[in-house]
Amino acid sequence: MDITEWLSNRGITVRNTDLVHQAFMHSSYANEHHGKHDNERLEFMGDAVLQLWSSNAIWPLNLSEGQMTRLRSQLVCEKALAMYARELHLNDFLLLGAGEEKSGGREKDAIIADMMEAFLGALFLDQGISAVDNILDEVITPRLAHPEDVGVIHDYKTKLQEYVQADSSRQVHYVLVKETGPANSPEFVMNCMIDGLVMGTGTGSSKKQAEQNAARSAFAKLSR
Repeated sequence: MDITEWLSNRGITVRNTDLVHQAFMHSSYANEHHGKHDNERLEFMGDAVLQLWSSNAIWPLNLSEGQMTRLRSQLVCEKALAMYARELHLNDFLLLGAGEEKSGGREKDAIIADMMEAFLGALFLDQGISAVDNILDEVITPRLAHPEDVGVIHDYKTKLQEYVQADSSRQVHYVLVKETGPANSPEFVMNCMIDGLVMGTGTGSSKKQAEQNAARSAFAKLSR
């Protein structure tokens, strides 16, 4: 069974099969197959779609702005997205280069989460938001029945932002320090900056992961 059949079983008839297949093409696969495009642009689109969908889903819960921000962060973080993809068995459709496959890329949260975002982006472009709702309603909506139990990870970026917001004049942002390693196994180093000062540094196999680790370092330093 391929992804178009998987979608067909859920009542979704794909119009642009190439676009949907592209969502599952990791850069390592595209590099080994000339003429193929990886899923990074679709990941960008999927991230925006996911933010909008999750915000709309959370709105009726009548939570405070801080609670909504925290819940949304937990629902769409890297670990959560990888979990949803595994529940749906979408990682079975992931296309990896030989080296990445051999090194266990099919089980890496960062790769699977990026694929999930790309898939949602492709689905939105091909079908609109109703098809996205079809998929996310299966994996996210049930978790909203008990939002207090969602905490799939400690979201240190949100925790740090809330801590710093006690002083409204302080600003938090993240800066990429360096990116090393091959395309199929990169490592990112990010600095967490507060008012122009480096308060924490983190590494990770994705920028999101590196930012979380940098925020964790900064939070630990500030909350001593």
